[in-house]
Amino acid sequence: MTHANLPDFASDLGRALESLGAGRVDTPVIQPAEPFLDMAGEDLRRRIFLTESETGESLCLRPEFTIPVCRAHIAEGVATPRRYCYLGQVFRQRRDGSNEFYQAGIEDLGETDLARADARAIAEAHTLLSALVNASLSTIVGDQAVFEAVVAGLGLPVGWQKRLIHAFGNQQALDAMIARLAAPQSATATDPDIAALLQAGDADRLASHITEVMEATGYSTHASRTPAEIARRLVEKRQLEEIRLSDAALSALRSFLALEAPLADAEAALSDFAESAGLDIAQACWAFGARVEALKAVGADLGSMTWRAAFGRPLDYYTGLVFEIAAGEGGPVLAGGGRFDRMMELLGARDPIPAVGFSLWLDRIQAARSRP
Repeated sequence: MTHANLPDFASDLGRALESLGAGRVDTPVIQPAEPFLDMAGEDLRRRIFLTESETGESLCLRPEFTIPVCRAHIAEGVATPRRYCYLGQVFRQRRDGSNEFYQAGIEDLGETDLARADARAIAEAHTLLSALVNASLSTIVGDQAVFEAVVAGLGLPVGWQKRLIHAFGNQQALDAMIARLAAPQSATATDPDIAALLQAGDADRLASHITEVMEATGYSTHASRTPAEIARRLVEKRQLEEIRLSDAALSALRSFLALEAPLADAEAALSDFAESAGLDIAQACWAFGARVEALKAVGADLGSMTWRAAFGRPLDYYTGLVFEIAAGEGGPVLAGGGRFDRMMELLGARDPIPAVGFSLWLDRIQAARSRP
């Protein structure tokens, strides 16, 4: 896509974004690749256009705006709360459409009233789209924090909690992990000596054996992971593979992931689930309810919104709210966003900074505008 492909409504959209109290920010097209590779998630990592500087630094074409905007805020060292808007090209491999396309959106950093900020993000995205597209809009809402609370409440080891949380938003991967928890199989090792040491759970002897193998094959023991770290990881992996979720816990997890309700009824559905499953997720339920009340306060149309417990977005940095807005039921997704409270510290901020935002896909909006 070239600059000539910028949709004709882009200028009006840019002004509308700024009218919402967000300062316009531009970020370089060439970005350091590491933050995206570390935080963006497997789905986006596979689609990034990578290159390398003369000094060997991994670089990429800007695949999205959230990470660059957050890095720019940290570099400026300005106080929060602060709102930023953007409109520009992003570059990533797509299954449909051009690999170069325009995105616009808002990143809301430092607002401590999380429910209010979440509601504002959904409402603003909906308002902007309503002004651009002559079609009914449907909104799907999910919550990473609720899923994390349910997984923690089931009493799984931290390693399995991390695996499930990492898979949230990828239904196929999540289903595969739940199937393994329902019927675990012992991990096997190709090296019989390693298999025997794993069976014994002896991490110290396993580390010694790995050291001997590395030295015999000429593989440096000063690699990124030490033999002790490799041994510990192998033992932990075997232990995780052999864990079986109880029938009651498995039933609760599947029941939760099957939950879907109009957003107006979602808080009651979540509360009923927690009570029937015997899970203490009161804090997550409270935060969820506060967001629903905040949406009511801004006049959002809850009738056009659906809560789906299994809904997530394929970006690893989300921590709470996730949402997408489509043109009609089952139509193309025109906007998406969510909360990412841990990202700012991971990118180098000295203090925690709560954050939420959304993006609009201009090429999809243009196509929706062209439909009769």
